[in-house]
Amino acid sequence: MRRIVVTGMGMINAVGHDKETSFKAICDGVCGIDIITIFDPTNYSVRIAGEVKGFDPVTVMDAKEVKKADRFIHLGLKAAQEAMADAHLQEDTDMERFGISAGSGIGGLPAIEKNSIIIETKGPRRISPFFIPSALVNMLGGFVSIEHGTKGPNLSSVTACAAGTHAISEACKTIMCGGADKMLVVSAESAVTGAGVGGFASMKALSTRNEEPKKASRPFDANRDGFVMGEGAAALVLEVYEDALARGANIYGEIIGFGESGDANHITTPSLDGPARAMKAAHKMAGYPKIDYVNAHGTSTPINDKNETAAVKELLGGKENCPPMSSIKGQIGHCLGAAGGIEAVTCLMAMRDGIIPPTINYETPDENCDLDIVPNEARKADLNVVMSNSFGFGGTNGVLIFKKI
Repeated sequence: MRRIVVTGMGMINAVGHDKETSFKAICDGVCGIDIITIFDPTNYSVRIAGEVKGFDPVTVMDAKEVKKADRFIHLGLKAAQEAMADAHLQEDTDMERFGISAGSGIGGLPAIEKNSIIIETKGPRRISPFFIPSALVNMLGGFVSIEHGTKGPNLSSVTACAAGTHAISEACKTIMCGGADKMLVVSAESAVTGAGVGGFASMKALSTRNEEPKKASRPFDANRDGFVMGEGAAALVLEVYEDALARGANIYGEIIGFGESGDANHITTPSLDGPARAMKAAHKMAGYPKIDYVNAHGTSTPINDKNETAAVKELLGGKENCPPMSSIKGQIGHCLGAAGGIEAVTCLMAMRDGIIPPTINYETPDENCDLDIVPNEARKADLNVVMSNSFGFGGTNGVLIFKKI
């Protein structure tokens, strides 16, 4: 089976516009969650989110082209540009053997909301001709492939909050099966809109700590009351190990295992069994290595954090066998379909730098979340194998295992 490594990365989120700035802020425990500015949240029960502030899409697209793409695509283009530059690809790279694997949970929700209002207030003839292509999830991969000239498979994963992770595993499968030699994986989300925030709030899924936005997302804390929406994007360049060696590429790590499962349980409430089976599948594929760190899905919701803790203990045979586990959603919020990509980049950088990002806002222990969750302060550690979890509505689960080379 072909070995697959990561040779380029990029990310943008609420605490930074590039991977180095973002990772440092995450490890420093900086929180990017604040009162929403993208729209007026005054009349909403939830008024906080992890926005990407100060980002101008003109920095990634020609000004005349910006209106053709929704914000999630703008963010994805930014991350993809960074990853491609970071990979230092050769000029003679065979672009017909270079594909795209994109992921987003919702896609162009701002465009959908905007044009729905136009229909009601101005009539259907005023709908933008760019509405559909700006909103489709697969147009993330479309725009990125056009910019970078990749002519291999152009795939998209739309699996809620597991989309970013599934986009990586789909890219791995494509390379393993010989469909491509390199894949650019890009996941992006920007759903901080009235419909997005209002919809999740109506489900009682979001934290209502509007008066304390910096403390609202608190994974594994006993007083957690829901997740906080975030936005952002991540990108990774994947390629065959031997090819990366031959061209002298910088290798961040190898993807040695991935696992996927379905809960078959409930449309929104996560199970324990489904995540556990995805973790077991990834661990088996990886050859049952000793895991040094788990980057948790860790949403700050009562059920997810409890079930994920139990699933990790089930995977590794009890609390005493479990490594440190942390969630970065206290810093950047839950970036939905982009979360898995951002967390994959975070895992690889954690291995590179030998540091575990903290779980911030941890104040009150929960007996049901009793693992070492690296509370409040980053920790130096020798990381050789790390695992990243992502679980989504509809009972869809994805897990990745990375190894340092």
